[in-house]
Amino acid sequence: MDMFFIEYRDPLFSIIIFFTLIFIITFFSYWWGRYKRKQDSRYLNRFLRQFRALPSKDELKILISRGEFSEKSWLLLASAYYKNGDYEKAIEIYNELLNVGNKANAKETMFLLGKTYFKAGFLERSKQIFLEILKRSPRTPQALHYLLLIYEYMRDYKAAKEVLEPLDELGEDIGLERDYLSILELINDYTIDEKQKIEKILEIYKQTHQLTQLVFEYLFRVDSKRAWEELDLSQVESLSEIFWRSDAQKLNLDIIAKSGFLRELYSARGLLELAKSSSVFEFDVLIKLEKRANATLSFEYICDSCKSVSPFVFSRCNSCHALNTAQVEYSLSKDYSKEYCEENNSFQ
Repeated sequence: MDMFFIEYRDPLFSIIIFFTLIFIITFFSYWWGRYKRKQDSRYLNRFLRQFRALPSKDELKILISRGEFSEKSWLLLASAYYKNGDYEKAIEIYNELLNVGNKANAKETMFLLGKTYFKAGFLERSKQIFLEILKRSPRTPQALHYLLLIYEYMRDYKAAKEVLEPLDELGEDIGLERDYLSILELINDYTIDEKQKIEKILEIYKQTHQLTQLVFEYLFRVDSKRAWEELDLSQVESLSEIFWRSDAQKLNLDIIAKSGFLRELYSARGLLELAKSSSVFEFDVLIKLEKRANATLSFEYICDSCKSVSPFVFSRCNSCHALNTAQVEYSLSKDYSKEYCEENNSFQ
């Protein structure tokens, strides 16, 4: 009988069996894993295939009411549509979730719906959503902030100021927001005499010396002489684009001579010769090149709060809605205006 049991004759038999079992287990584990991944991929593709085209309201209602996917999954899908700019699809999902979803999550879904309406530009619908949220839950600062933004974009500054009162009661710092709205209200109030308007704006500005860009962009546009007189030399760097594009006939040489930054800027621009070099690299290059190169200065603005970049100056960031966070950055670029003038002269 012993002749039939190899292990009694060969001590390596148990080792062979051991490694054979490991191989079999590993082999089946590998192919089972591949099979599961393939099945999961098919399941995900089936799920996403339903949304390559926007379902109708009835189809969406049926899909959500079936309960095949959790409400969290639908919220994640709506969030993905929101981030990709497909606001219509996100709005449809949020609306159906409010109709057939869990009522315990209604406030969160309503907030996301109002936020999406706001982002898509449907300000009136967004306003109604946030008012409904505040009617049910008055102590909701996020909804109050969006309502303030909506009134601001609708230029209803009086209503926006009214929103500041509950924010103040909730402990929010509203000083800068109040000044910002007051200045915007004055700028857009065409019933006030221009001189009175300037005096009121400067009165607000002198209290905090904030919102410099908003105030002086308006002043240089309507009364450049007064703007130069009221200029705070400690704030000139934030206004560099205004100075760069200002009319050469309206410069105040006495004020420019008092500021090293302004002397360097106008020397780089080629209007004056008040500096031979500059600590700002771009200014220094333009000063050294003088008028021999077809180059100019370009500007972009970075939000200190969210680090988003904009080619245009802003008082309120378009991404995070923070106030007074714009930091100017310079770059050298080709001066197409000089090129255009040279081409015109060549045909004369």
